Amino acid sequence: MATTHQNSVRIVNHPLHIVLLVSTLPLFIGALLSDWAYSVSHEIQWINFASWLIVGALLFLGAALLWTVIDALRADRPHNRGKWIFVGLVVATFIVGFINALVHAKDAWAAMPAGLVLSFIVLVLAIFSIWAGFTRPFAGERK
Repeated sequence: MATTHQNSVRIVNHPLHIVLLVSTLPLFIGALLSDWAYSVSHEIQWINFASWLIVGALLFLGAALLWTVIDALRADRPHNRGKWIFVGLVVATFIVGFINALVHAKDAWAAMPAGLVLSFIVLVLAIFSIWAGFTRPFAGERK
């Protein structure tokens, strides 16, 4: 006789959606570390690395954002406040990430220290967005 646990951990979003969302994390971490390396060494190439890592993260995040909004608007899913909080977190991460990309597009000297601070903020937002993507109340699944 097989038994199942009702409290087992399940992925509540589509696996591809989770992959798109989680793929932003190492890129944003790399951007933060590149900004830190520039602030220590003043080698301009570190800002270039950070800029490219942010653009790569925004590509993944843009696809995840599109998926998140479409999933929230689907009629066959229950609409609750938690799902829209998840959408808001992903939108906030994308907006701060885009502002971070614009700051990194400036001259290397002009990008600091705002670039480092924005990279940290966008990393924290990305972590909260990923956490919300794995949490039932935010992903819109009924208990």
